[in-house]
Amino acid sequence: MTVTERNALIAQYADGVREVEDALAGFPADALTAHPIPGKWSAREIVHHLGDSEPNGALRLRRLLAQEHAVLDGYDQEEWTRRLRYNERDHGPAMEAFRAARANTLPLLRSLGDADWMCTGWHTESGVYTVERWLGVYGVHAHGHAGQIRRLREALGAR
Repeated sequence: MTVTERNALIAQYADGVREVEDALAGFPADALTAHPIPGKWSAREIVHHLGDSEPNGALRLRRLLAQEHAVLDGYDQEEWTRRLRYNERDHGPAMEAFRAARANTLPLLRSLGDADWMCTGWHTESGVYTVERWLGVYGVHAHGHAGQIRRLREALGAR
């Protein structure tokens, strides 16, 4: 990954919270738990996923940077959605956790030197995992979910 590519992904990472907030703006409050697209999460479930996934991702980054032979545990996000009752709980605190994880991690990303990007660990589901790979995943993560929220709103016929 070039420095230019890294910087573009860091900028996208920095913009992730705004992107999700924009996608949620105007989403009908009474439809946040709706599943208008069969087999897909509701808007509330997506926000809870971000609220859990982003702090987990921030910890993964820190492990890669600070631990030799870091092991990054995978998890079953569908089970988390069900067992942690994402659709039954207010998503406001999850949005705050997502926002805080990004705000805390962005300065760290911006401070990394060339050698930091090559720090390597092992992901239990994906194998060898570098800081660059982490950025490739999390740089676009929020934008992908913002797109899902927009598709849900469209499926509901909302503007």
